[in-house]
Amino acid sequence: MRVTLPLPAAVAVAVLLGVGVTALADLTLLAPAALAIGVALAFGAVVLLIGSGTPDATSTVHRTLVAPIALVLSVVTGLLVAAVLDWWLIEPVAYAFGALAGALAAFGLYRRLSTTLALAFAAVGAAGVLALVVTAVVLWGSGVDALHAFSRMVEFGTRPDSLVTIVNNGTTFYLSAVAVAIGFKMKLFNIGVDGQYRLAALLAAAVGGAFVLPPVIHQIVIIVVAVAVGGFWAGIAGYLKVTRGVSEVISTIMLNAIATGITAYLLNTNRLAVKISENNIGTKPIAESGWVPGIPAGFMGSGRPIFGLVLLAVGVGVGYWFMLNRTRFGFELRATGQSGTAAQASGIDVKRMVFISMVISGMVAGLVGMPQLLGQSHYYALDFPVGLGFTGIAIALLGRNHPVGIAFAAIFWAFLDQSAQILDIDGIPKEIAVVTQATIVLTVVVVYEVVHRWGRRYQQQQVGKELARAEVASS
Repeated sequence: MRVTLPLPAAVAVAVLLGVGVTALADLTLLAPAALAIGVALAFGAVVLLIGSGTPDATSTVHRTLVAPIALVLSVVTGLLVAAVLDWWLIEPVAYAFGALAGALAAFGLYRRLSTTLALAFAAVGAAGVLALVVTAVVLWGSGVDALHAFSRMVEFGTRPDSLVTIVNNGTTFYLSAVAVAIGFKMKLFNIGVDGQYRLAALLAAAVGGAFVLPPVIHQIVIIVVAVAVGGFWAGIAGYLKVTRGVSEVISTIMLNAIATGITAYLLNTNRLAVKISENNIGTKPIAESGWVPGIPAGFMGSGRPIFGLVLLAVGVGVGYWFMLNRTRFGFELRATGQSGTAAQASGIDVKRMVFISMVISGMVAGLVGMPQLLGQSHYYALDFPVGLGFTGIAIALLGRNHPVGIAFAAIFWAFLDQSAQILDIDGIPKEIAVVTQATIVLTVVVVYEVVHRWGRRYQQQQVGKELARAEVASS
């Protein structure tokens, strides 16, 4: 039986219960265990005192699916907040704030988490478990202790220096995946992100190294050049599609090859390159006025800085979400992606949308190399990171083209890349991380599609029930 309380009072009870139990349990238990218990009790208080606000809250599916997933997400939210705050604050205070965040998350999730969204989380979770099982089977089949390998990866991947590397690599992965996702929303496959960002980084580095401008202006000029080059190169594929009907898959793959040839041609000591070392050549180094300062990570115990352009990636993610959900262009983009014929019938210029979407995708692709260029290397050389465009395709699929989902997928992908480095030392092939990455992408695509179809049938059943109730009420 649910106790009736005013909403603010019920939320206060849940928060006080979560924080108080966490603080008391922390005296005898490990802090993460104490927080999990506190948040779980706060979640129970939300269920008893507040309840769910979704239309299907009384359905069996909602009770058996949404509640467990909301509970797990609430505990995970609390643990993540506590882990981050633990870098600055003492442990009891950090985990108390974590319990506060978890209790508030419990309120928001249980009240607003829809069945379809819960199904999406369930799909990702199931895919992750299945990928770990497949990876474990491969390890055991190779004569390797899977538990030992996983524990070593977690241990190495959570070291301070590793965490900084994960954030830095995740930043470039995120930008690449958003560039791909913009195309995916239009049912366009921009396979050319790899060529777009490499050509953009080369020309931006050449321009940045050729002039010395005041700080801020220098950095803006470099970024604008990169965005313009990326947009132009992707725009070629968009133009060919809307004027000649050339598949963007074919044209972007060919443009990748052309970009590789142009890059090799220009990166020559007789053209844009200078000698960097005995075995390396690159563009003229960018003056310090064009660098983007890193964010000190001493609070994490790491001597390496976080790329300053991680804030640019956040801005791109926010802009991507706003464009899709709060602008007419975003609505037309999604409508065209769902059905080009229906969009055209409603007055949308489909060809214009295709071309502009490809250009925007390329503009974001031009930013992919900027965190590395302006935050660490300061020149484009033979050892500049390659293959980020193809990684972005996998991450966009894993994140389901959603800005938040892509962020988690990018961090997870970067974690696997970084944590696998320790396996070589233990004599375990580090390619096992590639097995996990490939398996989880495949399983996410398959499992999500299965769950999506089930969820669509569930929604149809709910609509049918509502229509039946309305018919009974009116008779």
